[in-house]
Amino acid sequence: MENLARTHTMEAPPPVTLGWLGIVRLGLVQTCLGAIVVMMTSTINRVMIVELLLPAVVPGLLMALHHAVQILRPAWGYRADLGGRRTPWIIAGMGLLALGGFGAALATALMSAQLVAGLALAILSFLFIGLGVGAAGTSVLTMLASCVEPRRRAAAATIVWVMMIFGFALTAPLAGHFLDPFTNQRLIEVTGCVCLIAFVVSALSVRGVEAKVAGVAAAARKHVARHSRPPFREAIGQIWNEPAARRFTIFIFVSMLAYSAQELIVEPYAGLVFSMTPGATTKLAGVQHGGVLLGMLSVAFLVSFARIGTLGAWTVGGCVASALSLAAVAAGAFASADYPLRAAVFALGVSNGAFAVSAIGSMMSLAGSGAASREGTRMGLWGAAQAIAFGLGGFLGTAAVDIARHFLSEPSMAYASVFIGESVLFLAAAVLAAQLTPRGAATDRSADMNAKTNHAQREPREARLI
Repeated sequence: MENLARTHTMEAPPPVTLGWLGIVRLGLVQTCLGAIVVMMTSTINRVMIVELLLPAVVPGLLMALHHAVQILRPAWGYRADLGGRRTPWIIAGMGLLALGGFGAALATALMSAQLVAGLALAILSFLFIGLGVGAAGTSVLTMLASCVEPRRRAAAATIVWVMMIFGFALTAPLAGHFLDPFTNQRLIEVTGCVCLIAFVVSALSVRGVEAKVAGVAAAARKHVARHSRPPFREAIGQIWNEPAARRFTIFIFVSMLAYSAQELIVEPYAGLVFSMTPGATTKLAGVQHGGVLLGMLSVAFLVSFARIGTLGAWTVGGCVASALSLAAVAAGAFASADYPLRAAVFALGVSNGAFAVSAIGSMMSLAGSGAASREGTRMGLWGAAQAIAFGLGGFLGTAAVDIARHFLSEPSMAYASVFIGESVLFLAAAVLAAQLTPRGAATDRSADMNAKTNHAQREPREARLI
């Protein structure tokens, strides 16, 4: 019996961790992903509504399609848990995303001459965008959750997501600069350059990361697969029955619904009410994402180094601040033309960043918790909740604007009423966040202690990618 126990213990693979350089290299994939996505949510969205005079629901439905296909994220995460390399999923996903992004620019230009053909190409392009974001994003987060030691998970999540926001903040103003004076040809050229650069950089950044830990990581996945391989539906059911995972899934859905409902209408609001050009509204998106970046970095520093507040407290505070900032954006509809809209949008970005980084830190801590280690499936479930919320939010936000404009004579009043409704939704998310069990830090400490205990029992050499 003693020999069998020793043999079984020796079969367990040694722990694998990514160092800071490996984490940053994966973060570059998120930067490139964000660079392409921001062109869709800001520039393409605005051009369809303002320049092409299409109903706001058209880009809303396209964005909803891009999010709807990401309901497959749990299945992708489940496959990652069972084994197989993740690098090909990341590269293929980024390839689809780049192809879809360029296709969306072509479709938008085509709509000005042939609306039906342009819409058909746009539907195919946004389908590719959704598949690409889901495949690449889920694989990156699963690799982080499974190959980063517990005490580093929150910091790793912050780094990766801050790098994605950096992709937003960097691309929006640069693209806006080259888009003025606006033409369809410039739109195609600028979007094509962004997509090509993003694909090349992401492919180079991820090259070799998995290979350096592939031997031990593959052994770990095979070990888990041999000893615990429930069917997909059973695995999802087990995770949903975990109270912490279920509550967190509901919070993600409501908070992301509130966040996404304003994402597609801020730029058209600035263009219609404040008469901003396409380049100016694209730069305004850069201001908002710059605020998100500042909010994320500030909360990460305050919680991790200054020890001010907790992840739960900052999540609640960020949701409340987001509600107040949306009210400030809405107030611009009742003010004069010199209203400080940029400041209000920047405050909205900072508030969004504060609640987002706090929620992300909790997510990474919870990913490896529960009865079984199924990081990919949990990440997929939460990613699917986020994607569904984003899809519904984008559609409901744009549809609400169209409905409000039908009943209200002034476009400014229509947008303001929708912003107020989204503010209320953020307050509801704050209530849900306050009810979450604040166990993120405890989970990290417990997981870290278990990892160290198992390490001492096996006495393997820890593989660290530096």
